[in-house]
Amino acid sequence: MMKWAVVFCALVAFSECLRVPLNRGKTAREALKEKGLWEDYRKKHPYQPMAKFEVQDGAESMTNDADLAYFGVISIGSPPQSFKVIFDTGSSNLWVASTYCNSAACNTHQKFNPKSSRTFQATQQSLKIQYGTGSMTGVLGYDNVEVGGITVSHQIFGLSESEAPFMEHMAADGILGLAFPSISSAGATPVFDNMMSQGLVSEDFFSVYLSGDAQEGSVVMFGEVDDQLYTGSFSWIPLTSETYWQVQMDSVSINGEIVACSDGCQAIIDTGTSLIVGPSNDISNMNAWVGAQTDQYGDAVVSCGNVQEMPEVTFTLNGQAFTIPASAYVAQTSQGCMSGFGNGGSQQLWILGDVFIRQFYTVFDRQYNMVGLATVA
Repeated sequence: MMKWAVVFCALVAFSECLRVPLNRGKTAREALKEKGLWEDYRKKHPYQPMAKFEVQDGAESMTNDADLAYFGVISIGSPPQSFKVIFDTGSSNLWVASTYCNSAACNTHQKFNPKSSRTFQATQQSLKIQYGTGSMTGVLGYDNVEVGGITVSHQIFGLSESEAPFMEHMAADGILGLAFPSISSAGATPVFDNMMSQGLVSEDFFSVYLSGDAQEGSVVMFGEVDDQLYTGSFSWIPLTSETYWQVQMDSVSINGEIVACSDGCQAIIDTGTSLIVGPSNDISNMNAWVGAQTDQYGDAVVSCGNVQEMPEVTFTLNGQAFTIPASAYVAQTSQGCMSGFGNGGSQQLWILGDVFIRQFYTVFDRQYNMVGLATVA
C-alpha cells in the first residue's frame, strides 16, 4: 500500500497552503459563436485536439482548441504584474503575453512588461509552442512568480512575441504547465518543480477540483487536498509515462458493452483540454451510442431534450471503473447541446479532459508518480 499522506490546510503552516481559485470563463468557441464568427473560424481552422501531443522539431506542442475555460490568477515580477493563466497538466512551460508582442491576440490581454520589474532577468533563448491552429513564439526570461500567495524565486518563463489568432478570443493571458520537465520546451524548469526544489510545498503533489458552476468553486491546490471536495476514498493509478500525466486505460463501456479502447490504450489526464478525446472510430461509435450527430464542423450535437435518457459511460483505468452520467458529458449552451466526446483523428492516444475531471477530484502525485481520483462531493 502506498504511504501517501493527505495534508489539510489546518495542519500545515499558512505559507504552505497554496490554493488558487479557478474561474470558468467564456471559451473562445462561445465568444466566436456570439459574434457570428464560429463557422468561418472552423472552416479555416479544423479541430485538431491531438496537435498538443505531437512533438514538432523539438518544440513543445499545446492544445489549441476553442474550449479552454478554467483559469486562475498569478503574478510575475517586482512589483507584481497579474495574469490570468490556464493551469494545464498537459504541458510544462509557463508563458504569458508580453510587451514584445504586437499580435492581435496580445493586444486583447494583459502584457508582462519586463522594464517594469526590477527582478527580471533576460535571456537570449527563444521559445516556440505549437498549437493546432498556429503557434506562440517568444523569448525566455527569469523573474519571481507568485502563485496562491507563495513566491517562486527565479522562475523561467516565456514572454510571447507572437500568438495564434484564436487566443484573441480566449479569456486567459497565458499558460502555466504542470506536466513533467521531460516535455518542457527549451528545457525550462516547470513552476511546480521549482516549488518542490525550493521547499514551498510540504508534499510533492497538487490537486485539482473543477466545479460545474460557471463562476466559482474550482481550485488548484499545491501540496494540499481538501476533504470537503470529494466523497469516499481515492483510487490510485500508476503513471505509464513521466511526460504527461499518462495512465493505462483498459476500455470504455456503455450499458455493459465495450464501445471503445477494446484492446487497451493510453490516456492522459489533462486539465488543459476541455473534452474527452479519442481515436475517430472509437469516438464515432461512442457518439452513435449516445445519439449524437456530428455536424460539418466536427461538433457532436445532441438533442437537449434527450439528456435524461442518455446512458452513462464507464472508463476503466488500470482495472478501476470510473463512470460519468450524460449530465456530465453533454454541454448545454445558448446554441444547443453538444457531446463532450471529441474526435482525435488517427491518434490512438486518449485525452481525459475537463468533462472527465469535473466528476473526479484529482491528485497529481509527483513523489509516487501516480494519479488519485475520488468522486466529487
